[in-house]
Amino acid sequence: PKKYFSTVEYPDTPIAKNLKGIAQVHLADLGTRVLYCDQGGYDTHCDQVRVHGGMWKDLSDGLECFFDDLREHDASDNLIIFVFSEFGRRTQDNGGGTDHGAAGVAFAIGDQVKGGQYGELPSLKPADLDQGDMVPNLDFRGVYASILEDWLGLDANPILEGNFEKLNLLR
Repeated sequence: PKKYFSTVEYPDTPIAKNLKGIAQVHLADLGTRVLYCDQGGYDTHCDQVRVHGGMWKDLSDGLECFFDDLREHDASDNLIIFVFSEFGRRTQDNGGGTDHGAAGVAFAIGDQVKGGQYGELPSLKPADLDQGDMVPNLDFRGVYASILEDWLGLDANPILEGNFEKLNLLR
């Protein structure tokens, strides 16, 4: 961190501080290949529009500064960010929000990521739901396999304990 300098002013939020720390490690060129941080607080069951809206804004603002910082140092083309949730949400309102469900969302972000939507939006029709949950149509392990093999150059099979259909995520 003593060697780190940036003109980018990150917001004073926990996620932005975490991303700034990751930028410091990445720019120190220590050979670190995977860095992880989290943004807790999404596990709400009410008042989700207000709470989640603020959290998504914090994440978006932090990511914008993170990439501005890396671009300032000519270091944005050799990393990707993978944003995911460990659970989805139910489609039925519980009276104040939604409860845990299936068919979560994930984002791959970076200069080397091909933009677009991968997979199909699950049906919201009541007849197509599984016990009130959207039915996932893309195996999350295929996304992991894509990153492991196409980005990190690793064999995904022993890590994921099987072969999974990869996505063409990267340039």
